Amino acid sequence: MNPIGARPADDEVPEANRQAEARADEAVDRMAEAERQAAALATPVRPLGEPGPRFDRRSPFFIGLTAAAGVAVTYALIEILLAARGMLVLIVVALFLAIGIEPVVAWLVGKAMPRWLAVTVVLLSLAAMLVAFLVAAIVPLLDQGRQFVSYAPDLFTHIRVQYPIIGEFDEKYHLQDRLTTELEGSSSTLVTGLLGAGRVVFSAVTDTGIVVVLTAYFLIDFPRIRTNLYRLVPHSRRPRAIVIGDQILAGVGGYVLGNLLISAITAGCTFGWLLLFDVPYPLILALLVALLDLIPVVGSTVAGVIVALVSLTVSVPTAVATVGFFIALRLIEDYLLVPKIIGKTVAVPALVTVVAVLLGGALMGIVGALLAIPIAAALLLLARETLFPRLDAS
Repeated sequence: MNPIGARPADDEVPEANRQAEARADEAVDRMAEAERQAAALATPVRPLGEPGPRFDRRSPFFIGLTAAAGVAVTYALIEILLAARGMLVLIVVALFLAIGIEPVVAWLVGKAMPRWLAVTVVLLSLAAMLVAFLVAAIVPLLDQGRQFVSYAPDLFTHIRVQYPIIGEFDEKYHLQDRLTTELEGSSSTLVTGLLGAGRVVFSAVTDTGIVVVLTAYFLIDFPRIRTNLYRLVPHSRRPRAIVIGDQILAGVGGYVLGNLLISAITAGCTFGWLLLFDVPYPLILALLVALLDLIPVVGSTVAGVIVALVSLTVSVPTAVATVGFFIALRLIEDYLLVPKIIGKTVAVPALVTVVAVLLGGALMGIVGALLAIPIAAALLLLARETLFPRLDAS
């Protein structure tokens, strides 16, 4: 044996070369054999050959690798969701709007109209109605909105001076000081947001444009999206998935359209009432009622309180009558409009409704509160049709 660092003997070099050449020839032969086997695997049915044997999932290496990969993927998904939270909200809103508009598009397609044309007609019709409303109401809306924003901070002071009993109540509980502190300390209040001008307006316009474009794409590709989602379900369970899935889509669509229609009816009734009693800012208050009424459970209540406070500047009887009007309007909405317009497509128990709205609002703000009821209805339907029968049979 040669010492460490010494050069090998001359007779050892050819032997080493012969061994290296032998190993190279063996590798070439094995590669050639693999090439022949690969060519034999190809068939007209499977040009890439039959799948090989599956990995042994119970091996320690595979278990450890799977666990580590699962943790890494889960962490990456959480980071992606947090980073893209704002855009995901816009995508969800666009998807729900597309599901809500889909019945109208499907009806036009049933009348032998191409789908792209049906989507174009529906979106242009909605845009035309919005433009017509803005053209008719933009001037008084801007005037009343500017006056209301400038008057809102002094509203409580005006009421306090006009009605001494409210002034005594304020002196006891310091409501005005607390309200002023909240308004001055929070940068996300309505007044601050409206006066924030440029960035807020630009962000709202940009988000609206994104939602409109995404809604159009969702509507155009809705049949393909629906088909691909159902293909994710095993073939043996696909018919059942189609029945349940279509029921969920119909419920979401009915809820979106019905909620918008009920909100419009509520705003119209409020506008007529305010005009009848000469309450200031009728148009801006009616629009505020329409927006707040979209929020389940608490929206109409908050709208009624705001309108009642403004009507208090007219007279106490007017404010009391306004409170009674909103109570009657809420009863009509809950027991007449909702059953007739939305029906039982999203029948959700009262307790589940309240919990869903609270959780949705905590997780995603106003958008979460708006989407809470159809999501809760979908989950209840899935539990009733799939989970409960399986648990009862176990």
